[in-house]
Amino acid sequence: QVQVVESGGGLVQAGGSLRLSCAASGRSLSRKVMGWFRQAPGNEREFVASITWNLRTDYADSIKGRFAISRDNAKNTVYLQMNDLKPEDTAVYYCAAAGIATRLRGLYDYWGQGTQVTVSS
Repeated sequence: QVQVVESGGGLVQAGGSLRLSCAASGRSLSRKVMGWFRQAPGNEREFVASITWNLRTDYADSIKGRFAISRDNAKNTVYLQMNDLKPEDTAVYYCAAAGIATRLRGLYDYWGQGTQVTVSS
């Protein structure tokens, strides 16, 4: 059974930075596409970024140039470095795994419980 645990969220002022981590256990996800999604209150869960096993990345337009996704397969961990945070980035952030590079939420498995990111103005 695969378990995914997100961490690193918190409260930060606008313009600040946070680094989220997503640690997987139970099996190696090194050959999976790993993605980050976020969900703000009242909104649907939306795609943020993804990274393939060979480090090809994809970013939502809303965060492009501010966020960076990376992975350490030896640690079975994926990261999301978030810079120049804005109040509209406030959400619960989730990571998940997929078999192909996609922005479609329904094609991702192994969702974690999420980590809250709150950006104050």
